Amino acid sequence: MLRGMTWDHPRGYDPLAACAALWQARTGVRIEWERRSLQDFESFPVAQLAERYDLIVIDHPHVGQITRERCLAPLQSAADVALLGKEYVGASLASYLWEGSLWALPIDAAAQVQAWRPDLLGTPPADWKAMLELASAGKVLCPLRPPHNLMSLFTLSGLAGSPGHIEGPDLLDRSGAGLAYELLRELAALIDPACLTMDPIAVLQRMSEPRSACACSPLVYGYVSYSRPRSQSPALPAPIAFGNLIPLAPGGAPRGSALGGTGIAVSARSPHREAAIQFARWVAGPEAQCGPYVTGGGQPASSAAWDDAAANATSLNFYRNTRATLEGAWVRPRHAGYMPFQQAASERLRAALASGEPAGSTIAAINRLYQEALLK
Repeated sequence: MLRGMTWDHPRGYDPLAACAALWQARTGVRIEWERRSLQDFESFPVAQLAERYDLIVIDHPHVGQITRERCLAPLQSAADVALLGKEYVGASLASYLWEGSLWALPIDAAAQVQAWRPDLLGTPPADWKAMLELASAGKVLCPLRPPHNLMSLFTLSGLAGSPGHIEGPDLLDRSGAGLAYELLRELAALIDPACLTMDPIAVLQRMSEPRSACACSPLVYGYVSYSRPRSQSPALPAPIAFGNLIPLAPGGAPRGSALGGTGIAVSARSPHREAAIQFARWVAGPEAQCGPYVTGGGQPASSAAWDDAAANATSLNFYRNTRATLEGAWVRPRHAGYMPFQQAASERLRAALASGEPAGSTIAAINRLYQEALLK
């Protein structure tokens, strides 16, 4: 038997449970999946999980730390990764490549996109001014709980033409990131202050409530779970549509969204390493991704699944409507000191947004934290 750890949401658990059942029927290998909260998923040390589990679902910013700690087993070499080509959406595959080895295989692809309620809003806002008008009317929510506030700053910086400089010494450009911060500060001042405590799941849950006034979220990680058809009963959650990011300039491309998604990794401590690797490769491959992973409620990373007509037909064209944002997404820093920086910078940004601090001192403070993180 193999033990796996994933994150506690139907999108994170259900498809893996469905694939595990099929895998057991096919190979006789049983896999038991356990779950941890989204907050734990974003911050809990992978090395500790590797002591207890054979299979671990991770996020790409952990790869520098896990490489230093040698707690995960490499799955492919850099040369093998090159052969996979365009099998995965955007940088989903490349984001798990570090120091010549692949430390996880992408099973879920996501980035910050725009979400709206089609029953409350015929078409989503096409520019930032229109979105702020909706916010002024009390119709906008945005997840600003750490680290999602920092992800929004990253995304807006990318849309402003100033994606983060992962090599440093300053992560954020003062002018481009300064503009991004001012946009985020203006938005935060108009929406419910509770957004400072909300993650994407909390925002989308509230948006989908039948009597919710929220019609739009301009910066939220896409969750296909909320786009799938439901009964027309007014007592049930309403479907949410997702689309590409709002460009900051007319005709601008939706480039620079902070890449999310997940990958499946194998513990270097596992006594069943080969069996775990076989499952990881299968569940990340097109057969599973286009089949039981999608039908089991997942949001695959496979390009073939994103192109699938049936997958789009049952999700308000979630995949087609957000693909451009995914293809132009920005890969966060992945060095060993990044994860503590992400938490510290997110908390610093939350305090700045709550107090209305000016852009200059906020960006300078985040850059100082990044410079310190590069030395760790």
